[in-house]
Amino acid sequence: MSEEIRENKMGTMPIGKLIVTMSWPAILSMLIQALYNIVDSIFVSMISEQALAAVTYIFPVQMLLIAVGVGTGVGINSLISRRLGARRFEEANMAASCGYRLSFFNWAGFALVGLLFSGLYMSFFSSTPYVMESGAVYMRIITIGSLFVFVEVSTEKILQATGNMLFPMVCSVAGAAVNIGMDPVLIFGVGPFPEMGVAGAAIATIIGQLVSMIMGQYLLFKKDHQVVVKVRGFKMESAILRDIYAVGLPAILMQAMMSILQFGLNAILAGLSETAVAVNGIYGRLQSFIFMPVFGLNQGTLPIMGYNYGARNKKRLMQAFKVGFWIAFVIMLVGLILFQTFPKQFLSMFNASEGMYGIGIPALRTISICFLPASFGILASSFFQATGHGIMSFWGSLIRQLVGILPLAWILARIGGLDLVWWAFPLAEILGFVYCIITMRYIYKKDIAKLDNPEEGR
Repeated sequence: MSEEIRENKMGTMPIGKLIVTMSWPAILSMLIQALYNIVDSIFVSMISEQALAAVTYIFPVQMLLIAVGVGTGVGINSLISRRLGARRFEEANMAASCGYRLSFFNWAGFALVGLLFSGLYMSFFSSTPYVMESGAVYMRIITIGSLFVFVEVSTEKILQATGNMLFPMVCSVAGAAVNIGMDPVLIFGVGPFPEMGVAGAAIATIIGQLVSMIMGQYLLFKKDHQVVVKVRGFKMESAILRDIYAVGLPAILMQAMMSILQFGLNAILAGLSETAVAVNGIYGRLQSFIFMPVFGLNQGTLPIMGYNYGARNKKRLMQAFKVGFWIAFVIMLVGLILFQTFPKQFLSMFNASEGMYGIGIPALRTISICFLPASFGILASSFFQATGHGIMSFWGSLIRQLVGILPLAWILARIGGLDLVWWAFPLAEILGFVYCIITMRYIYKKDIAKLDNPEEGR
């Protein structure tokens, strides 16, 4: 392939236009996913508050599953985009091929855990028979059927690394639409389908993921891209796996901390009120409608920064970060205003009781204060990953969550109960903000400042 054909828009298009072009499909996709999360929980809440609590207890398992899939995908994305920027095209192909195969290994591990340990997991949280049984069934279905989401996420990250954001968006939106449509059909029983309750919600999720995966495979293997994925006829190279997980493992650990965070928060809140557990689950769904667009923005900026870092273009690298951050800040500011103004209306969507209003309204207002400092932390994490400093993302997440939210939540719960425990969120994000400022200055002086500027005049 000629150098002219190999020219990539990530190295030439004006940054503002490029970020919008690269990000809007992922943002739309993430918004649809967030809408699905909310609608799914609304339907589950119609069964009962106990059903919502049961699904909330499994939320950390789903987050861990997504952490492994997305974290591996981030490593694949970062490596492919850096190799394309450096014009090392065969290595980009091998990164894509190895990354695709990893999705099958990841699925096997989760399927085994779900099959054997779902009941034991639920026994740690609740002694209520309905909650235990419903949660265990939900967990088994989600983990055994996780093959579809692992393959779909790997496919999505491979396509995004080449600058193709539209195809992954189409797959994600289609899967979410099927999921939303199947939820009431399988949960409550419509037409020939039996009423399946919580199990129906899990099966609807798996069906939606299957649709996304099938579409993704067609687009990956039947359309032309800057990378070629092989399924057979190659060996997994240790050097490529090491490069993938140099960024991917910290990303996995960083996102896995969200699972540990939710696991710990559920344990802390369960000792105070099972309604508080349901409120925490509702917040997780609601905040995703604010955070998911920022994560979509991240998906657009990560390959831009990675490409220009590989191309040693300091100006475009830093400009991409700055523009991305200000967009994220505006999104989070809108989210903060909404959570401060309409907490009761948000809770009412989930069939809230008076007890849930009493706990949930101050909780949503307090937690949402964390949105503004989080905007910087999220984009800084993308910057660390794009430049090959994935371990810095890991430490930032460690400070914000395990060193931040959980210990603070435990202490505040004992000092002032539920009224204070929610303040752990904004306090932890402030700690993360300080860390990211210090770390970015260090990386810039040590690494970024030394880069050339081949596009200075552009």
